[in-house]
Amino acid sequence: MYTRPRSYHHGDLRAALLTRAEETLREKGPAALSLRELARDLGVSHAAPSRHFKDKQALLDALALTGFDRLATALKASQEGLGESFAERLDAMVRAYVGFALGNAVLLDLMYSIKHDPEASEALVAATERWSDLLVELIVEGQRRGELRAGTTESVGVPIFATLHGYANLAATGMLPPDTDERALDDVIAFILRGAAPE
Repeated sequence: MYTRPRSYHHGDLRAALLTRAEETLREKGPAALSLRELARDLGVSHAAPSRHFKDKQALLDALALTGFDRLATALKASQEGLGESFAERLDAMVRAYVGFALGNAVLLDLMYSIKHDPEASEALVAATERWSDLLVELIVEGQRRGELRAGTTESVGVPIFATLHGYANLAATGMLPPDTDERALDDVIAFILRGAAPE
């Protein structure tokens, strides 16, 4: 059945382009993204997207930016209503991060590939820092409470993030053994806590 292309009011085409672009990213990967195809999918002229994104790279940058914003929001929400215990806060943050990775595997891959591009925009760099600052704050507070080993935030934070992101990436890409269950994440969290414990 033919459906008439929706009409856009000023200002919402950009959001529609990002939504459709993320759907395409999930379904077919970044190579399949095309401003012309997105315009066709949304029933607008092929030139319309250029008012919001000068090229495909600008679209990818915007997707990565919104991804980091959503990740920061999810991690911040994971901390609401918790006590001050580092273990409790870390547990919630790890689960939120892994949950985001499982629900946004291709987007997360895009986010990190663009983050390390030397031409990444200032807005994108700031967005990556918003979520990493949450982990840094958690580490600093854990050290202040004596629940975390001493050291710079980098020396403590890098092993924590490497373990967290490594597990999340393996889970999101289906690389974990098929019989892996929720207890595997419990083990990862316990492993991080043992490694970060005061000496």
